[in-house]
Amino acid sequence: MKQLPLIALLLLLVGCSTTQKQTLQTRERWTEEQANSWYAKQPWLVGCNFSPSTAINQLEMWQAETWDPKTINRELGWAADLGFTSVRVYLHEIPWQQDRNGFLKRVDQFLSLADKHKIGVMLVLFDSVWDPYPKPGKQRAPRPHVHNSGWVQSPGADILGNPARHDELKPYVQDVISHFRNDRRVQVWDIFNEPENDNPAYRNVELKNKFDASLALLKKSFEWAREVNPSQPITSGVWIGNWSDPAKLTAVERVQLEESDIITFHNYSDSEAMKKCVENLQRYNRPILCTEYMARPNKSRFDPILGYMKEQNVGAYNWGFVDGKTQTIYPWDSWTKKYTAEPPEWFHDILRRDGTPYREAEVQYLKSLTRDARKQAERRRKVSQIRSPQPAELLPV
Repeated sequence: MKQLPLIALLLLLVGCSTTQKQTLQTRERWTEEQANSWYAKQPWLVGCNFSPSTAINQLEMWQAETWDPKTINRELGWAADLGFTSVRVYLHEIPWQQDRNGFLKRVDQFLSLADKHKIGVMLVLFDSVWDPYPKPGKQRAPRPHVHNSGWVQSPGADILGNPARHDELKPYVQDVISHFRNDRRVQVWDIFNEPENDNPAYRNVELKNKFDASLALLKKSFEWAREVNPSQPITSGVWIGNWSDPAKLTAVERVQLEESDIITFHNYSDSEAMKKCVENLQRYNRPILCTEYMARPNKSRFDPILGYMKEQNVGAYNWGFVDGKTQTIYPWDSWTKKYTAEPPEWFHDILRRDGTPYREAEVQYLKSLTRDARKQAERRRKVSQIRSPQPAELLPV
C-alpha cells in the first residue's frame, strides 16, 4: 500500500472519527455506582507494568522492525505463573502515525497473547516521563547500568509544548480507543501517565511550560476519549504526595481526580505512606488502583504492601517485570551515580532474563496472594467470552 503523507492520514482519520461519532453518544464521567459496579465484576487486578526485556522503550516495543511476539508470549507466560491478572502497557503515537493498520494489528496481537495467558490489559496512551524528544526508527542502545536510559515521552516536547498542535493527537486517541472500545481484553484506559513530571535527568532540555501544556492536553484527552464512548473506565493517576487536603491539589491533580472514572495513583514509599494514600483517596468512593509501586531500597516492597492492597481491594501494578533493556534494576540515582555492576539490591523488576526469580521468597509471597485472584479471573473470563464483542475491523486507509 502506498504510504500517505501524515497530514493526509490525519485528515482522513478525523473524517472517519467524525462519521463514527455520529453513531456514538459521548458519555459522561461514570457515576460512583457505575464505577463500583464495573469493579465488582473484575477479578483483583494485580500485575506489573509490562515491557518485553528486548525493548528499551515503547517505540522499540511497537515498531514493526523490532516487534517481538516470541519474547512477549514467553514473558506473559511467566506473569501468568505468578498469578497476575492484568498488565499495564504503554503505547506511543509515533508507531501509529508511521503504520496505523500495522500498529493496531500488533496491539491486537498483544491483547491476544495476554488473553491466551488469561491476563487483561490496561493501555496507557500518553507519558511525560524521561526523554522528551522521541524519534522513530532504530532506538539507541542502553547506557550501561543506567535506569530507563532510553524511555521516551509521548508526545514529545515539539508537540506537547505547542498547544496549537495538540489536536494532531486527537485521531490517534480516538482511533485506538474506538477500535478496542468494547473489547473485553482491554480492562482500563490510562489516558496520561504523570503529565507534569519534570524529569530531573532531562531538566536542561525539558519544556519550561510543561505544567500548563500537560494540563491542556490532559483535559482534551479526557474529552476525546469520552467522545468515542468506551465501555472500559478512563483514568489518569495522581503521583506526587498523598492528597490529604483537597484544597491543596494542583490543577493537574484536580482534573485527574475529578475526571477519572476510577481512581489511580503511584507510590514508591514505605507501607505507612501507602496506607495514607489509600485512606485519603477512599474519600472519592470509587475503585482504587495503584498503577506504580515497588522500589525495594525505598522500602516499597511486595511484603507487606501488596498484602495490604489486597485487604483493601486496591488493584496493584508494580513497576518492572523481567530485567532487560530498560535496566530498571538500577535506581533512579544511576543517572548521577556511577554503577559498574548489578546494584546491591534491585530497584524494580522480579525475574532475571531466563525467568528465574531475583528473590524466590518474594515470588512465593506473590503467589500466595494471587492464587485465588487467578481462579476468579478464569471464571469471569469464561462468562465474558460468551457475550463479548470482538475488536472493530480495521478501516481502510
